[in-house]
Amino acid sequence: MNRRECHRLLAASGLAYWLSKGRRPDLKSPVPDKRLTEALAEYTALVHWWQNLCHGPQPSVPGQLSPEDEAFLEDVEQRAFRYFWEQGDSRTGLVLDRARADGSAVRGHSFQVASIAATGFGLSALCIAAERGWIQSELARERVRNTLRFFADQATNVHGWFYHFLDSVTGERRWKCEVSSIDTALLLGGVLTARQKFREDSEIGKLASRIYHRVDFPWMRNESPTLLSMGWYPESGFIRAYWNMYAEETMLYLLGIGSPTHPLPVASWFAWKRTWTNYAGFRFLNAAPLFTHQYSHAYVDYRNWFEPNPPHVNYFINSMAATLANRAFCLSLSRRFPDYSENLWGVTASDSAHGYTAWGQVPLTDHIDGTVVPCAAGGSLMFTPQVCLPVLKAIKRRFGSGTLGGRPVWGRYGFVDAFNPLTGWVDTDVLGIDQGITLLSAENARTGNLWRWFMANEEPCRAFQLIGLRRSC
Repeated sequence: MNRRECHRLLAASGLAYWLSKGRRPDLKSPVPDKRLTEALAEYTALVHWWQNLCHGPQPSVPGQLSPEDEAFLEDVEQRAFRYFWEQGDSRTGLVLDRARADGSAVRGHSFQVASIAATGFGLSALCIAAERGWIQSELARERVRNTLRFFADQATNVHGWFYHFLDSVTGERRWKCEVSSIDTALLLGGVLTARQKFREDSEIGKLASRIYHRVDFPWMRNESPTLLSMGWYPESGFIRAYWNMYAEETMLYLLGIGSPTHPLPVASWFAWKRTWTNYAGFRFLNAAPLFTHQYSHAYVDYRNWFEPNPPHVNYFINSMAATLANRAFCLSLSRRFPDYSENLWGVTASDSAHGYTAWGQVPLTDHIDGTVVPCAAGGSLMFTPQVCLPVLKAIKRRFGSGTLGGRPVWGRYGFVDAFNPLTGWVDTDVLGIDQGITLLSAENARTGNLWRWFMANEEPCRAFQLIGLRRSC
């Protein structure tokens, strides 16, 4: 290993933090520093472990967790579910976009604003809660029925697509928002999950099918032969931007290709760009913050499935690599932001001291200020629990009880959306989509239930077959 390569590995393995403490290793020394040796060994093993996955079956996920880890994740999940139960309207089922960490309502511009993506996660949360016995199954089914009745019969739809933000009580459009293609897909993820979890309930099955089968996927192409628009406004028409590169939309295209009523052509799957990033020894498709590698994967089980065309992408492995690169990226910044360490890292789109920020696109450092976003690691529990679980446990242990200016980062709904250990800033809010991806990812890491329920639907399986995804084992 040459000197330049050694320095690259030092940065990726987090030794920038060690160096920032004023100690510099002698790279020519015949007796290397113990910390240097251990860190390089850990990083090298991590890269080799990931690279081996590219040529063989994925590890067993869900995997074996210790009783302590199970108890911790049970608490994380149950608190996250509490958000969806308490912040969801019992009549419409709509889940608030955000709430205060103590459970109180957000006032002003965001008052009573619900997100259909959060509502999709909420439907999935009800499935988990019923399975785990946190609430009676009939209560979960009743909330699911009310939600599906609302979307089937009352919510405004345009060719089957729904507005991104709605008033949680009246269901009316809020913020003059768009009819959103991706957020409708995330809602459908919850709809179809509930259809299988409660498959003995004929009303839930019929309502779920009606909501999904009504979606006119070709209409959202806006005259493109293959690609879907990001949305539509009644005032101005279609958004000019298309889902034309790898991001969070893979489930959107699967649902379109697998639709029995308004299908997309199979060519739509192969029409979007696949842009590769090479960082710290990891190679992966990348276009945006870490959440884009998580949302579709909360439902779609890509384990051991490869694309038919070279380079035969496996999207589960791809998300593992993106997670490990996010970790290496944060650790490489630890000289500037010494809060980042092996068990305290993770940035993705989140609140910040300066407002909502879509940060964390590896390897761009714009706007990063040392903020830690718990759902970055939380949303990747289903990919790399061995590096993500220690982060969540460390956050709770170090900051959960209010060591940052007396304001805890752990509370009624689990973790706040974001916090900055360097400045003492702690978010006042939790966000539905961020609590949701943490809950679903934790459940998949423990049981694989979301994957099992969603993939029991024939439509995504049909899409797999039509695209030609190949199983490795």
